Amino acid sequence: MQCSRLPNAALNQLVDGARVLEADSFGPKVFLLPDGNILKLFRRKRLLSSALLRPYSKRFIDNAVQLEKIGIPTLRALQFHQLETPGMTAVLYRPLPGETLRQIAGKDGFDWQQSLPALTVFIRQLHSAGVYFRSLHLGNIVVTPDNQYGLIDVADMRFLRGPLPHHLVKRNLQHFARYIDREKLNKSFPMQSLEQSLLSA
Repeated sequence: MQCSRLPNAALNQLVDGARVLEADSFGPKVFLLPDGNILKLFRRKRLLSSALLRPYSKRFIDNAVQLEKIGIPTLRALQFHQLETPGMTAVLYRPLPGETLRQIAGKDGFDWQQSLPALTVFIRQLHSAGVYFRSLHLGNIVVTPDNQYGLIDVADMRFLRGPLPHHLVKRNLQHFARYIDREKLNKSFPMQSLEQSLLSA
């Protein structure tokens, strides 16, 4: 996908009437546009970094394409832009329909004992396909309307040629466990059962 320049005036016009989904200390970074598509802004955090050669926005696009190739539902990148502000790029994309597991788990009557087997199968599928997703957590796993599991926010990802080795599976679960702890879900989420299932495979 070719990168095109997006002047500030065109950026402001694009996000006019949009809803801010995510922001940081620099300002809005993810916009839900009136047409249902999403614009995500990427800022290079350090002057000298690997993002100079391969911006996170480009990784975001490439990873989505690679996931689609191996049959994992994900977002669809539509446009790639260089912004006027130095070090800033943006991706316009069509979101993956559905709800995140974090949203689903917050509903009345939800029971992890019923949903854990499907989550375990999905994570095992990722690991078997050589997908190492550092940001794997309940907020980035989407259940689509046809009950498939997919991924969003896919910039922080590596693809290995074979299945993940045991130490990377373990590290991936450590990232997942930190999210569970940060979100104060330790009492409700069966982390130990997930670890036992995936580490014994």
